[in-house]
Amino acid sequence: MAKTVEEAIEKGLKELGVTADAAEHEILEQPKKGFLGFGEVLAKVKVSCETTGEDKAVEFVKTLLGNMEIQADVEVRDTDEGGRRIVIVGEDAGMLIGHHGETLDALQYLVNLTANRAEGEEKNGRPRLSVDIENYREKREDALRSLARRMAGRVRRSGRAMSLEPMNPYERRIIHSEVQKIDGVTTYSVGQDDERKIVISPEDKVKTGHRK
Repeated sequence: MAKTVEEAIEKGLKELGVTADAAEHEILEQPKKGFLGFGEVLAKVKVSCETTGEDKAVEFVKTLLGNMEIQADVEVRDTDEGGRRIVIVGEDAGMLIGHHGETLDALQYLVNLTANRAEGEEKNGRPRLSVDIENYREKREDALRSLARRMAGRVRRSGRAMSLEPMNPYERRIIHSEVQKIDGVTTYSVGQDDERKIVISPEDKVKTGHRK
C-alpha cells in the first residue's frame, strides 16, 4: 500500500525484484484523501509475475549461497550452444567447484531438479541449465581440448591406443568432439558409470565402443 497507485506499484515491483515489463498489476483500491487527517485510504495494488523454472533455480542458488555465507553474484547468461547458464562469481565461490568439478556437477543437478519441479517436468536427457563458477567450465573445457589434441598426437605417432582418466558425460563429449577434428584417430568409451573413460585409437584399429 502507498499514497498513490504508482508508488504502490513501484513498491510491489521492488519487493518482487522485477521490472514493470515482467510483471502485471491489479488495482485493488484507489487512494482517497481524508479530511483533517481522518479517513485517508491508501492505494492498494496486487503486483504479480509468472515464476519460471529458471527463476526458481536462481532463487535456489542464492538461498544456498546465503546459507553458506558465501558472498557472490549470480547471473544468467546465454551460451554459444543456445542454452542458458547460471554463473556464480565471487572469491569464496570456488569451494563449490570440488575435485574436477564434482561438487559443481552436483550443484548443477540440484539446480535442474529445482527448475524441472517448478514447471512440473521430469528430468530427462541433458540438463536444461548449466552452472559455472568463476569461468571454471570454460577453463576446464580448454584444458580438455588441449589434452585431446596432445593425446591424439601421441596415438598417431605411436600407432597405439591410449586411454584417459574416467570422466563425466559432459567432459567425454568434449574429448570426442575435439578428436573428431583430427585425421587418423578416433575415440570410443569403455567402463561403466563413474569409471567410464575414453580410449583414443588409430582409426584403422578402432574397437567396438560408444561415443558417450
